[in-house]
Amino acid sequence: MKITIPHMGNVYIAVKILFDGLGIDYVIPPLNNKEALSLGSKYSPEEICLPLKLMIGNYIAGIKSGADTILLVGSCGPCRFGEYSELQLKILEYLEYNVDFIVIDAVKSIGMRELFNRIQIVGSESKKRFPGKINSVIRAYNAMCILDEIESQAHFKAGYEKNKGECKRLLNSCKSEVLSCNQPDKALKILKEYQKRIKNIAVDYSKNPIKVAIIGEIYTVIEPFTNLFIEDVLMDMSVSTKRNLTPSWWLKDMLLKIIKLNSMKLLKASNEFLPLYIGGHARECVGEAVLASREGFDGAIQIFPMGCMPEIVSKAILPTISREKKLPMLSLIVDEMTGEAGYMTRIEAFIDLLERRREHVFAGN
Repeated sequence: MKITIPHMGNVYIAVKILFDGLGIDYVIPPLNNKEALSLGSKYSPEEICLPLKLMIGNYIAGIKSGADTILLVGSCGPCRFGEYSELQLKILEYLEYNVDFIVIDAVKSIGMRELFNRIQIVGSESKKRFPGKINSVIRAYNAMCILDEIESQAHFKAGYEKNKGECKRLLNSCKSEVLSCNQPDKALKILKEYQKRIKNIAVDYSKNPIKVAIIGEIYTVIEPFTNLFIEDVLMDMSVSTKRNLTPSWWLKDMLLKIIKLNSMKLLKASNEFLPLYIGGHARECVGEAVLASREGFDGAIQIFPMGCMPEIVSKAILPTISREKKLPMLSLIVDEMTGEAGYMTRIEAFIDLLERRREHVFAGN
């Protein structure tokens, strides 16, 4: 068995650390790029959402490098993501690729026993004893949490840094160094060193940068290629950003759903505008917008793929939140036809609006 995975943000780094620790044969496909998107768009239904198309591109790249098994996480409730594995399997069969899918689905969908059976299939390829396997899982989870924290601090501190561009350089260096390391313990040590470095980065908190919350559909929010590297763009503009949805958040949310204690703060914040669960992360998106207004953010940017049903509902609610909470919003819809020039113009215009709005408020005072 040789496993490959689809890309989703920094998940590939944690998975690499996990598989290196377990001694499992694997292939990490190239980071999402135009070739992956072109391949995925060519073989996917035209009206399907962007994440599926990119994943098909990832799978083909992995298969061409020798992978025969695809590991995929499961559904977000009533969302097309729940059917991804079935459709993707049919697409790959049509292309005459003979691969197996292992879908790590939600407990409520397949039951605890079946979930453990699927995890065991992956673990059976490892020669490690049970304690060693558990240690590998814990190490990979810690790596995911630390990397999410480094990324979060880099994005937020970019508005306060004394040396412009230092946060971005440190974050990119961290990812590059960890990815090139094949020793799990050393990789975790590298992450911890960068965690200290980002905490000690030179900042000037007397600055008052524009602060923007990044909200929306989880894949397009955390996968930089899909959102045209919006967080990097905003870092270059010295804008502080915050994003609640991360790979470690997703994992905690999935586990806590079993005892119905997941994302309580976000869901409580959404109750005023969207008290019902409608699928995907629509309620989280609405809750994030409400929390952004409470936390004094200047604005929020929603990102989601064309045709994403839950986020279309969120988009219809956000103008009400914007009006009542006095929080400017920008919704960006992405697909394979998204033009970079127009996309960037909208972002720059939105930041300019936030700056002018702040000047107007200060002038009024």
